Amino acid sequence: MSLAIVRSPATLRSVVTRWKRAGDSVAVVPTMGALHEGHLSLVRAARGLATRVIVTLFVNPKQFNDAGDLANYPRTEQTDAAKLTPLGIDVLYAPDAAAMYPAGFSTTVSVTGVSEGLCGGHRPGHFDGVATVVSKLLLQTGADVALFGEKDFQQLQVIRRLVRDLDIPVDVRGLPTVREADGLAMSSRNRRLSPERRKTAAQLFRILSAAADKLSAGEMAQPVIAEARAALLAAGFGSVEYLELRGESDLAPLTHADTPARLLAAVWLDDVRLIDNVAVKASSS
Repeated sequence: MSLAIVRSPATLRSVVTRWKRAGDSVAVVPTMGALHEGHLSLVRAARGLATRVIVTLFVNPKQFNDAGDLANYPRTEQTDAAKLTPLGIDVLYAPDAAAMYPAGFSTTVSVTGVSEGLCGGHRPGHFDGVATVVSKLLLQTGADVALFGEKDFQQLQVIRRLVRDLDIPVDVRGLPTVREADGLAMSSRNRRLSPERRKTAAQLFRILSAAADKLSAGEMAQPVIAEARAALLAAGFGSVEYLELRGESDLAPLTHADTPARLLAAVWLDDVRLIDNVAVKASSS
């Protein structure tokens, strides 16, 4: 079975219009390629939520604030298509930059509030790029439901906010982070880790989970986070970009877990940036 690959917004719009006239619903899984089991789990979930499934593959230059990071980002369309073919998706939408941002393109979608701090504070313009491209993808695909992983939890909240604010008629679903056997969150960046650094990377989830347990038990955030930060550095991480407790619904900073929360972190191993987060239950104390 061959996989239908569409590269232009006009062609995609024609295909989706035909589906909608036939009464079909559409699910979309936006990706930047280099697909792993985390992405594929979203695709399988999408199959149960709509009659048609589109996977998008676009390495979005507008969300990279580091030219080197953009240049190093893996581009594996042929391998990605081979992984998707057995899953029975209807279209792989893989436009190039000229199709997404034609000459004269001058619009930016910017979401305040949930985009501030965390990754937004360390990657200027990143979430403007995310919000802009996701807005375009949702409109181009005509999706009824869109699926994203919770590993990029701040990104998920940004997308939920823009969909509400712009009245885009799509149901945004966040699915739990898919992890390797040792707990490391699956990410296309993991392939850039040396075998030694890969072992170190697995400590991130373990340390975050231990800290989350203490926060759920009612301990104050500042000492718990200080202890976890020290543990990360002792484990071999080069630096801790951020480690914060935020409210789950609005990403407001918290001094303790008096409401459902997330403990979010970004760390560096050599030149590889890893992010992760774990849920923190509201403490009863």
